Amino acid sequence: MNWEDFQALGSPENAPRFEDNEETPKLAKRFGTFVVRIHLEKKKRGGKTACIIKGLKLSSDELKDLSKDLKKVCGVGGACKNGEIIIQGNNREKIMQHLQKLGVKDVKMAGG
Repeated sequence: MNWEDFQALGSPENAPRFEDNEETPKLAKRFGTFVVRIHLEKKKRGGKTACIIKGLKLSSDELKDLSKDLKKVCGVGGACKNGEIIIQGNNREKIMQHLQKLGVKDVKMAGG
């Protein structure tokens, strides 16, 4: 690799393109059957808000992957506990749009 090739890598035009996860189409078929609710909660969080995503009947590994994806989309932290995904802050709009993009047909905001 010469110097020109090395410099070209730093250019935004040459940045690698990241495509959606290959597992997304497989999950999209299953997502259509889910009834997902995005709750807004302040309890037991020191007055800070969090979005709780309920109704996803996925395995723990799939929930962790989706949680990681949602945290990246919202730019915040979160966790995956007891079959629910917890995302910090009031990011219900972003979460709802992302879930609809993944193929969840019945997703609504609840609470707060």
